[in-house]
Amino acid sequence: MAEFTMELNDDQKEVRDWLHGFAAEVIRPAAAEWDEREETPWPVIQEAAKVGIYSLDFYAQQYFDPTGLGIPMAMEELFWGDAGIALSIVGTGLAAVGVLANGTEEQIGTWIPQMYGDAGDVKVAAFCSSEPDAGSDVASMRTRAVYDEAKDEWVLNGTKTWATNGGIANVHVVVAVVDPELGSKGHASFIVPPNTPGLSQGQKFKKHGIRASHTAEVVLENVRVPGSCLLGGKEKLDQRLARARERAKAGGERVKNAAMATFEASRPAVGAMAVGTARAAYEEALEYAKTREQFGRPIIDNQGVAFQLADMRTSIDAARLLVWRASWMAVNGKPFTAAEGSMSKLFASETAKKVTAQAIQILGGNGYTREYPVERMHRDAAIYTIFEGTSEIQRLVIARTLAGMPIR
Repeated sequence: MAEFTMELNDDQKEVRDWLHGFAAEVIRPAAAEWDEREETPWPVIQEAAKVGIYSLDFYAQQYFDPTGLGIPMAMEELFWGDAGIALSIVGTGLAAVGVLANGTEEQIGTWIPQMYGDAGDVKVAAFCSSEPDAGSDVASMRTRAVYDEAKDEWVLNGTKTWATNGGIANVHVVVAVVDPELGSKGHASFIVPPNTPGLSQGQKFKKHGIRASHTAEVVLENVRVPGSCLLGGKEKLDQRLARARERAKAGGERVKNAAMATFEASRPAVGAMAVGTARAAYEEALEYAKTREQFGRPIIDNQGVAFQLADMRTSIDAARLLVWRASWMAVNGKPFTAAEGSMSKLFASETAKKVTAQAIQILGGNGYTREYPVERMHRDAAIYTIFEGTSEIQRLVIARTLAGMPIR
């Protein structure tokens, strides 16, 4: 087990500087354009693939970093560049984590490479969990998966929503109900291979922020996938469902469902994204405050501005500490006994919203215009308190964990 440290090693510093350079030289110059276009920035993703950032190898190296700091470090730097474009680059990772968390070694080796493609033929993947009537309340999920034993196929029907890369993905990972009587314990995850009949894109959403990231509904109409596309395999699913039924009869402990396993693994990474956006806004505000003069002196000389910047930096550093702690715990098998993963996501996302709002205030009228990036950063930051578990859900998870109560 790696010791927890706040000091990056030489290899990590080299990767951090490399990512920062890409964010500064490639992502930032393109940010305003793709925000206005509200389209997937394929040229930027292709550039990321050419240099090795958008690749299975890169994310595997960061994911298996024994310190746990590889992924949060990467997320912070890319999202410092621009949240919308960065989400287009890393959005495939949520589907990959879904396979890593629930799949067999064979499924991991088969499907994750197809999620990324290669530098000459870039692909993306989508993780499909939320539904029109089932966001935070995963127990209300209606998408059904029924097993056709004669053909060894699963038949999926339903509608997913808020899916990053939904409908344009090469591979979709879909969470569906296999046993309605078990509620959230009766869920399973499925791979929907490329060009599978019955899967289509529904509504594409026009969003307040992260506009360069494609978000859409995914419609499943009698989608048939081979039995081998059930993540973890049928034997493992049957065993898990049997345990859930026994525990339900006995009123025993809860069983983690497939969607929750994915979100639990990715929450610190979302916190790191929020830290990146907050840091970017803080740096813009700091530079502006040092150069903008009013009444014959830089506005940072005024306590009202200086104290805001002090609070912004303090909150950003505190958020990073929580994210790094949770990331280290996760990679080293330390249980989240106080919901440390949710803590990191909650605090970092709230920090991003607050810091970006303060940045606009420091820039005044300029901050409210699209001539300056803090306006876009503020719009982007709003998503962090919503996706992959709202702030209210994070507080519920933390409170129930502290009380020793089941998280439903």
